[in-house]
Amino acid sequence: MIQVKRVYEPAARADGQRFLVERLWPRGIRKESLSLSGWCKEAAPSHELRKWFNHDPARWKEFQRRYRAELKGKPETWQPLLEAAIAGNLTLLFSAHDTEHNNAIVLIAFLDEQLKTGAK
Repeated sequence: MIQVKRVYEPAARADGQRFLVERLWPRGIRKESLSLSGWCKEAAPSHELRKWFNHDPARWKEFQRRYRAELKGKPETWQPLLEAAIAGNLTLLFSAHDTEHNNAIVLIAFLDEQLKTGAK
């Protein structure tokens, strides 16, 4: 099972492996206080795409298209996440205030598709 969670929410046993999927470290979080299996910076949207999107819901559909294109071009960035999902529970951590329009939502859908098609 893959789930998403804001980085500011407490860790839970059901989270399984926890990966931060942000290019920038979240504000107000100390590295030693965050329970993480890894930080997948490169699986996050590029700096240019992140700046363009700027968490604008009006750009959501195009953001999803562009981000998916970035992911398809760099399978090595999301492969560790796919392997973690195959091994057990996986939680993708994000820092955005908007829980419906953020890169983790796109990434979870992308990874689910990879699992269904048997990509490895």
